[in-house]
Amino acid sequence: MHTIRNMFKQLHWANERILEHLRTQADNEQVVRLFAHILHSEKTWFTRLSGKDSSHIPLWPDADLSDCSRLVDENNANFSAYLSVIETNGNLEDVIAYKNQTGASYATSVRDILTHLALHGQYHRGQINTILRSAGGEPVNVDYITYVRELS
Repeated sequence: MHTIRNMFKQLHWANERILEHLRTQADNEQVVRLFAHILHSEKTWFTRLSGKDSSHIPLWPDADLSDCSRLVDENNANFSAYLSVIETNGNLEDVIAYKNQTGASYATSVRDILTHLALHGQYHRGQINTILRSAGGEPVNVDYITYVRELS
């Protein structure tokens, strides 16, 4: 659980770094779209973990930085509370049954969902950095080791 909690702290830290970078740079629709996808995916998975239907949440929304900013905070609050409950009352091996956005049914452990979510965001933040670099900008350092060093 300690590792998962750290992954989610780093996830939030990385989301905040991307958001801050995007606030200071020229608007890049493709980057904002990818960032919004990360955040809507987090919201989707939280909804599923909460036992609710997530089919109404678009995974590739039309969103702006204001929407992204709101979701960074909302997702962090939701997952912080969720992880606290799991730490005291839950079991990472519990299996969650859910339907994806196309209606297909799946069942996945809480541990695997949380691990997927942390890795999914890093994958897309890597894509964001590639786009930023190819547009002549600087990528945002969202490496886990940088996060750990900043804690020290």
